[in-house]
Amino acid sequence: QVQLVESGGDLVQPGGSLRLSCAASGSSFSRYSMTWYRQAPGKPRELVAAITSGGSTNYADSVKGRFTISRDNAKKTVNLQMNRLKPEDTAVYYCNAVLTPFDCWGQGTQVTVSS
Repeated sequence: QVQLVESGGDLVQPGGSLRLSCAASGSSFSRYSMTWYRQAPGKPRELVAAITSGGSTNYADSVKGRFTISRDNAKKTVNLQMNRLKPEDTAVYYCNAVLTPFDCWGQGTQVTVSS
């Protein structure tokens, strides 16, 4: 299985941009489906964006047109480019890697959108 480390979280003003990265270590990264989730205080964890091993992507309606997920299998990374950020995007963002039977999570990175 893989180990995941997220980075890139920060405090940003509304309308700003951030790029989150998830670095994986371990084998067979290219075979994993990768997903970014987020969890705001007092709310359940929710899917933000996902990318399959084949490169197909899926987004939550709330981030479509603003966020872009991508992966670099050679570098074993998955990125989340977040543009036009809103206060409601404030959350801890988690990276998830799934390849049955493995389901791996990172420790999360905090994104705060506030003026």
